[in-house]
Amino acid sequence: MNFNTALLHAGVDKKEKFGSTLSPIYQTSAFYQQSAEDLAGIFSNKAPGFCYTRVANPTITNFESRITKLEGGIGTVATASGMAAIFSALTNILKSGDEIVSSASLYGGTIDLFRDLEAFGIRTNYVENNNWEQIENAINENTRLIFAETIGNPCLDVTDVDRLSEIAHAHGLPVFIDNTVATAYLIRVLEHGADIVINSTSKYINGSSNAIGGALTDSGKFKWDANRYPMLKDYVKFGPFAYLSRLRAGLYRNAGACMAPQTAFLNQIGLETLGLRMERQCTNALELAEYLQKKYPDITVNYPGLRSSRWHDIGEKELKNGYGAIVTIRVGTKERAFNLLNELELAYRLSNIGDTKTLVLHPASTISLHSTQKQKEDAGVFDDLIRISVGIEDVEDLKEDFDKAFAKLDQA
Repeated sequence: MNFNTALLHAGVDKKEKFGSTLSPIYQTSAFYQQSAEDLAGIFSNKAPGFCYTRVANPTITNFESRITKLEGGIGTVATASGMAAIFSALTNILKSGDEIVSSASLYGGTIDLFRDLEAFGIRTNYVENNNWEQIENAINENTRLIFAETIGNPCLDVTDVDRLSEIAHAHGLPVFIDNTVATAYLIRVLEHGADIVINSTSKYINGSSNAIGGALTDSGKFKWDANRYPMLKDYVKFGPFAYLSRLRAGLYRNAGACMAPQTAFLNQIGLETLGLRMERQCTNALELAEYLQKKYPDITVNYPGLRSSRWHDIGEKELKNGYGAIVTIRVGTKERAFNLLNELELAYRLSNIGDTKTLVLHPASTISLHSTQKQKEDAGVFDDLIRISVGIEDVEDLKEDFDKAFAKLDQA
């Protein structure tokens, strides 16, 4: 199937007993079984079925199936948030003394999480994205995975997933990619060598800012070494499902960071229009970026679709259908950034991306607030930076909104 057709049909169970075209919401905590033997069989993973929503739920399972098809993996685990997905993905294989090699241009919340992992003896070594020499030098005997974002948020650097995967696999390491900003509409990273793909479903998959969620999908291609990853030693017998089997039987079940059925339902609604929304948002983002760059030469406009972008060539090689829907601008000072944000009328001032509506944010005082000055700079965060998550509005109206805001700044 082509992309938009697959969003509607791939992974969908058309045998729903009442003929519903969208999975019903099974808003129940636990599930009745016909006998004690049946319930015992489900608990021991020896029989199919549902026992408790913290472990599995039909609505969530249907959503997971659709994400698996979307990403081209073998299985998906849906979580309560994007951060829960990252935490689950990493700690499923990491223990005290293990290390991560990660791109430094990360979302501020992920940097905060990596700092929290230090209390458990898990260290992160940050490197410049696509700096192959730095990456090679950062890998040591304790390294257990390499992590990056496809398009950095808000740096907007584009990861060369093919090359990164080649290096990681040469060292026997898996690649974990956060694909939230790009989505599978722009790139299916598992086809480029990544092993685990992570999405904050709260963003473009949901599309309407009405539900927090996350998902991680396994390619099933990485060969897990039980000596290097002892937490998986009891699960290697499951072959390509070793990673997911351990996650479902252990951390996911025990930590309780499951997605809610209502969230899975809302995400399935959003998922069906992902391609249409991303097409419009990417087109709007490119046109807005080109407009702002031409009309306001005193500001710095960053967007991978611009030929002036450092990451344009990688984006052109690796991304399809566009360069994402986020634009950043630097306007000179923090005061000027705040004033511009306050003058915008159409754009919403809030901390999210991927909504149908255009959203604006000052990252330095919000999502990167707890990062050090160096971490901010490595992530492309500066005091005068504004992040624009471009929506599906008529782009002429967005241009006018920014023009009016800049005009008021000049009059002040």
